[in-house]
Amino acid sequence: MKRAVVCWSRRTVSGIAVYWDSSGSRFLERDVILAVDTSTRSVGIALYDGVQVVAESLWRSSSYHTVELAPAVEALMRRADVSVDGLRAVAVAIGPGSFTALRIGLAFAKGLALSRGLALVGIPTLDVVAATQPLDASSLLAVLEAGRRRLAVERYRPGAERWERAGELISCTLDELVSRIEGPTRVCGELDARARQVLGEHSRVVLATPAESTRRPGVLAELGWGRLQSGAADDPVALAPLYLHHGDPIPGG
Repeated sequence: MKRAVVCWSRRTVSGIAVYWDSSGSRFLERDVILAVDTSTRSVGIALYDGVQVVAESLWRSSSYHTVELAPAVEALMRRADVSVDGLRAVAVAIGPGSFTALRIGLAFAKGLALSRGLALVGIPTLDVVAATQPLDASSLLAVLEAGRRRLAVERYRPGAERWERAGELISCTLDELVSRIEGPTRVCGELDARARQVLGEHSRVVLATPAESTRRPGVLAELGWGRLQSGAADDPVALAPLYLHHGDPIPGG
């Protein structure tokens, strides 16, 4: 008895691999991207397939990124029924952020990409929180606590669909940040209680709520997916953390 031979043809449509057999039957296999953000003590991971966020997890780490990250990724993939073989790329937040925390996330992402032959794309950390903000002001300041009473700050301007970077990444105090606000400005990001009080009382500030300021790894994955669709993958060997002051890392974290 001869063994039946089934021939498959494959075509990718909007990031989804569609397979047809010789009888005309088909099944779908979605390419999945893993997102990893360990920029600060707020850690996030997500799985995204170009259509939806398949799974997402966020938590506050007490500087245990090394111990927590790999088991968390494994658990997330197991819950989402996604195997390592189903991954096609890794998106990683590249900073600014904590010196040690950033390197843990980058090392994990690079190791996975190199060992499995996956595409790798690095996304600036403040772009992740800026991407979810409404275009309701003439300017946006995305901030991150930088330690030693300083803030990492990136300015954005309104674009056609979302905020676009409009200046250099800087480090400043809260008072210096307030002095830079000249017109209606939305401020978002990780801020302590005092900073929220001071900025909330400023007449020209639209202060994002803590929930609005949360860096969602699903957004990181979506930004990474967009970069990959335009062919803008990064070199896993050359990709480096984004630090302030020409290479000086943000202290703490």
